[in-house]
Amino acid sequence: MAAVEEDVENLLEYDSDEDAKNAAEPGKPTKKKSEEATDGDIHSAVHLSSFRDFVLKPELVHAIADCGFEHPSEVQFEAIPQAILGTDVLCQAKSGMGKTAVFVLTVLQQLEPVAGEVSCVVLCHTRELAYQICHEFDRFKKYLPQVKAAVFYGGIPVQSNRDTLKNDPPHIVIGTPGRMLQLADEKALNMTKVKYFIVDECDRVLESLDMRKDVQKIFQMCPRDKQVQMFSATLAEGMRGICKKFMHNPLEIYINDGAKLTLHGLKQYYIELQEKEKNRKLVDLLDALEFNQVVVFVSAVRRASELNKVLADCNFPSISIHSGMPQEERIEKYKQFKDFQSRIMVATDVFGRGIDISRVNVVINYDMPDSSDQYLHRVGRAGRFGTKGLAISFVSSERDAKVLNDVQDRFAVRIETLPDQIDASTYMNA
Repeated sequence: MAAVEEDVENLLEYDSDEDAKNAAEPGKPTKKKSEEATDGDIHSAVHLSSFRDFVLKPELVHAIADCGFEHPSEVQFEAIPQAILGTDVLCQAKSGMGKTAVFVLTVLQQLEPVAGEVSCVVLCHTRELAYQICHEFDRFKKYLPQVKAAVFYGGIPVQSNRDTLKNDPPHIVIGTPGRMLQLADEKALNMTKVKYFIVDECDRVLESLDMRKDVQKIFQMCPRDKQVQMFSATLAEGMRGICKKFMHNPLEIYINDGAKLTLHGLKQYYIELQEKEKNRKLVDLLDALEFNQVVVFVSAVRRASELNKVLADCNFPSISIHSGMPQEERIEKYKQFKDFQSRIMVATDVFGRGIDISRVNVVINYDMPDSSDQYLHRVGRAGRFGTKGLAISFVSSERDAKVLNDVQDRFAVRIETLPDQIDASTYMNA
């Protein structure tokens, strides 16, 4: 533990007195939601606001309209106006509130592309999330064809990344810390012109000392004068301090943090059963429930593969995704599910954080997660951005029951026993 604290203390070795002086200046835009306005004030303002109120580039407003978005979410309403002015941002808000769009839109608003220069670095903890973030940049820069984005992660030949950087250099690079650091160390990726530094799912990226050190090395390869934004659905108090060591007087937004962190519109149930009863119950549920898309979470790679075979044998058109797959197959399965070519996904926790599939409205915890945080990330795949959803958890051990009780205690939510019948209107949008 002492080693961890020492590493945190020395995270940014080049902190200066000047930084401390600037951070102490009055009038700097640091706030928490609870200190600014009541929930009623915020919700009323969000409801009345439009993306046009942010005075974004016409190309961005056009792309936002094409995506069908009209009103910003609460986190977008809070963060975008300050972030487009270059303010550092540290944001914790529940899954499905459009945090990705905050940094995508604010980077695209500020970025002035220069040929051959990387202006923005985005780091995240999984390859699927990196791929998804790149997709978000692509759809919002639809009318900004001069802006190029590329994604880099392990599992594919590094030479292909080198070729991209040499022959079609991007302005925005998205990827996992290990591969990004490898490219930077060998001088294939030049970060001396970076102006925007983003970390998504920052608690997961920075909780591991090894990954944190990679992030720090990448951070120090970038210019000192840059905007830093970090986002996550869960952000413990200690992790907030670590994140802020990368920042200069950030705007802090903690929406529904702590015990108030709930998922409105998401119906949550559990069922007690023995391990050997899980397969039959899962098949019965998939037969009985109405759904657009379902994610079934399991605890291990082998269980994902075996359960997927069971469902296929029962004539359910399911696919699986897990860390044991080759990278190309993982991305292909992700694309297949996102494009609605399959309605059932069996997944490990590699699919549990940050992944946004808008049609998912049912999550089943075939195996309970290890923690209340991971429960929140998993069930957050359903009921995103104000839509309805359903989460059902299988409880087959004392450990499972403890995690369920931790969830109820921490998030002040009552998870009820699964009834014999569930009214589809409670979890299906009209």
